[in-house]
Amino acid sequence: VQLQASGGGLVQPGGSLRLSCEASGFTLDDYTIGWFRQAPGKEREGVSVFSINDGATYYSDSAKGRFTMTRDNAKNAVYLQMNSLKPEDTAVYYCAADATYYSGFYYLNRPGVMDYWGKGTLVTVSS
Repeated sequence: VQLQASGGGLVQPGGSLRLSCEASGFTLDDYTIGWFRQAPGKEREGVSVFSINDGATYYSDSAKGRFTMTRDNAKNAVYLQMNSLKPEDTAVYYCAADATYYSGFYYLNRPGVMDYWGKGTLVTVSS
């Protein structure tokens, strides 16, 4: 099982970025998949999770209305479109997967539950 996140970079406040996460060695259809982030000096936190428990996508309060998570099953990939970026969105962003049937909010609040993690991609929001 491998996950590879990409698409990070430097963007000005108010700008947009699209992160990609490609999976190999397993089929995303069978897993809960999520985006998480870790800012310097802070704990890792959930951003967005698609849960196989109910087929719904969940967002953290900070991501709701600005970020959109999508899936492309044909490419075995997920994406995170981030709009209206703020300096506080600066973090290393990770994609992660898990095969257990927890609720989306459970995963958002407990990143450590996710079994598989890819290397992160750095997003810096600064003028």
